[in-house]
Amino acid sequence: MTSISEYPSRTDELRDRLQRVRNRIQAAGRPAGADEPHLIVVTKYFPASDVDILAGLGVRDVGENKDQEAAAKAADLAHLDLDWHFIGQLQSNKAKSVVRYAASVHSVDRRSLVTALGKAMAAEQRRRESEGLAARGDLSCFLQVDLRGDAARAADPGRGGAQPEDLPLLAEAVAGTPGLLLSGVMAVAPLGADAGDAFARLRELSAQLQAQHPGALSISAGMSSDLEAAVAHGATHLRIGSDVLGPRPPVR
Repeated sequence: MTSISEYPSRTDELRDRLQRVRNRIQAAGRPAGADEPHLIVVTKYFPASDVDILAGLGVRDVGENKDQEAAAKAADLAHLDLDWHFIGQLQSNKAKSVVRYAASVHSVDRRSLVTALGKAMAAEQRRRESEGLAARGDLSCFLQVDLRGDAARAADPGRGGAQPEDLPLLAEAVAGTPGLLLSGVMAVAPLGADAGDAFARLRELSAQLQAQHPGALSISAGMSSDLEAAVAHGATHLRIGSDVLGPRPPVR
């Protein structure tokens, strides 16, 4: 692993790491006819200054999983042309904050959250109208799927993600809520499982969703350790953190 001290500057380090990840994406075998997936750089626990550098290197999609941190960074960097992706588990009471800055939420996994996001979007549009601001676009929603088996779910029921059989009703809820756009599905490969098998299952679920909702074409899958498997199974969005930014700084 390359040491930070080997780089003259943080910009040089991020440029090198980013290019290595882009090279991996280019080299990964995509399904025939598939476009290159969007690279979302996950910047949790890293400073806004890193996001500023990444923007200068051509990054436009930034991922965060904690609202307090994401809201602060989005406010600090409002002058940049960035799309903020909320990728962590989202409490319903944070929906009002998230819709102020996020272009998409990748962790929609329950009906109550759909309701909260719909209400938050309506309130946000009213706020913007009252302040003479332009209306915001629809919030892109990815349905997060729990790909673990029944035993793993029973052992850790608090983890995010809807069960596959619950996706049709969840999709209908999103599609029927003004201000929300049903974009597709999202999943994390289960620990200890073969990532290829997990993402193949996610692709099947995506195809089933598209049969009822033809516009829900997106698949959010793949992180630093398994992006090749995700690309091979049709991922349209990759969520990459440590391979671009380096080891996560200690949380204080």
